[in-house]
Amino acid sequence: MARLDYFAPGVYVEEVDRGSRPIEGVSTSVAGFIGFTEDIRGGAELFKPMLVTSWTQYIEYFARPNSNGFTEFDAYLPFSVRGYFLNGGGRCWITSIGTQLPSIGQESSKRQAPRLEIPRRGNKPSLNLSIRPEHFDNGSITIEIHDGTPRAALPPAKNVDNASEQTKHQPSGTNKVEKPLDSREFFSLKVCRDDQVLEEYNHLSMDPKPQTQAATYVVEALKNSKFISIGDIAQPGQPLARRPLNGEYELLPPAPNSTPEKFASEVEGDRSKRTGVLGIFEIDEITMICFPDLMRAYEAEILSLEQVHGVMETMISMSEGVTSGNMPGPTNRMVVLDPPPDRNTPQDVVNWLDEFGRRSMFGALYYPWVKVPNPRNAGRSIIVPPSGHMMGVWGRTDESRGVYKAPANEVPRGITGLAYDINFREQELLNPLGINCIRKFPNRGIRIWGARTLVEPDKTEWRYISVRRLISYIERSIEAGTQWAVFEPNDEELWTQVRYTVSNFLERIWREGALFGATPSQAFYVKCDAENNTPETMTLGRLYIDVGVCPVRPAEFVVFRISQWNALETEQQ
Repeated sequence: MARLDYFAPGVYVEEVDRGSRPIEGVSTSVAGFIGFTEDIRGGAELFKPMLVTSWTQYIEYFARPNSNGFTEFDAYLPFSVRGYFLNGGGRCWITSIGTQLPSIGQESSKRQAPRLEIPRRGNKPSLNLSIRPEHFDNGSITIEIHDGTPRAALPPAKNVDNASEQTKHQPSGTNKVEKPLDSREFFSLKVCRDDQVLEEYNHLSMDPKPQTQAATYVVEALKNSKFISIGDIAQPGQPLARRPLNGEYELLPPAPNSTPEKFASEVEGDRSKRTGVLGIFEIDEITMICFPDLMRAYEAEILSLEQVHGVMETMISMSEGVTSGNMPGPTNRMVVLDPPPDRNTPQDVVNWLDEFGRRSMFGALYYPWVKVPNPRNAGRSIIVPPSGHMMGVWGRTDESRGVYKAPANEVPRGITGLAYDINFREQELLNPLGINCIRKFPNRGIRIWGARTLVEPDKTEWRYISVRRLISYIERSIEAGTQWAVFEPNDEELWTQVRYTVSNFLERIWREGALFGATPSQAFYVKCDAENNTPETMTLGRLYIDVGVCPVRPAEFVVFRISQWNALETEQQ
């Protein structure tokens, strides 16, 4: 920057920043998920959001080792997250609300500890270990496996072939010649917690029938362990090939689960602790949120329909609050809702929405539920909420076309069918109410056939998802890209810089097709001058910039006006 004082004669070379400060658009495709998971490990915590960037990373945090990530009680979250990534979704934040339904018994003896598979050569499984129920509440356990030795080395036979030949001619009742020992097959195992050795086992082998004077079968040796349970899951073969690899392995206790009595309050969470529904709204970069297992809790009768409505209301209010200024946070977030599973027909969904009674431009609703393959049931179909797949399509559309493109007339990936086939007349009932339909068309497959928010029908300016998200994108981008103006001298030079910066950004997205108008002046305006910045407002330290934009809206109804035309009559006239 330029100096303000010069004392010594000479030539001064200075760098002067006279360029514009471009506004970079914020990300619009970061999702938030809330629901049940198979496991919680790798640094993830119960009821706290965890960043996940791929399905593989989801497996690392929320699946048991060597598992596919889905649950035995068919939680909907894994299907939703999988569908999100299949449809082109990017990074997302996941809040696990438990690894079991709270209605399942919570006694330690009934809780299931995650099992850890110890690998052998070729990264194939060897042993299966888990913590015993009576030690669930004492924390994790470390298993150390290293090379060992046999108790007493037997003298090796000089020649195995000769020994075998001698054995054939030995009279019955005489001792057979022992095979030579290979010390590499023997190992030791330590059970530790916090650098304290709890148990230690030496002279172990993977041979179910070892030479007793040399070693003990590992399952037999640990069957009376006070701390861990063990299983042999190695395929048949030589003991050396079945031997577990050396290393340290951590055994985790089962994740603590909620109870039906406190589940509702724990799901709502605490903003200061960043837990539950309130906690995930503290992640500023999230732009779309769904809670698929809200319906799983309703199916299991953990939450009543009234409680489900309460959670939905909280999610919508949190999105609205930041816009009205009542709550701190970003203004570019929408909630994707699912209808209850027992409302199957279009009229049922209409009645439920009327019963819910909540309208908001920050909410979107899709119907019906969708069929997807269930890996835990040999790939047979399971019906799941559509919200996760829909958010993936939102992200895909943002990346391929832009946030201004309505996420509709798109094919949702990973879906094999629908819970209900909607026809044209039924959609005539649903669409005006803001219920976005997923329909199956002949020769066109399954497509998303709706792009509306849940706003009141008379607020037509906020009718479409793409318009709401585009305005949120513009607001958030301008907010983030003009932070440099804070505490600058509030004069005409600053006004000019701000106008230029915001105008450049809006012109850029106009050229991309996000704003309607033949020229930039028809598409937007930016006003920052003495008219809206009076001496009184400047005395208060305020700088006002008025921005108006004309967003493009989706062609929801394409109408061809066709009539008969006679060219001869036109020529005679």
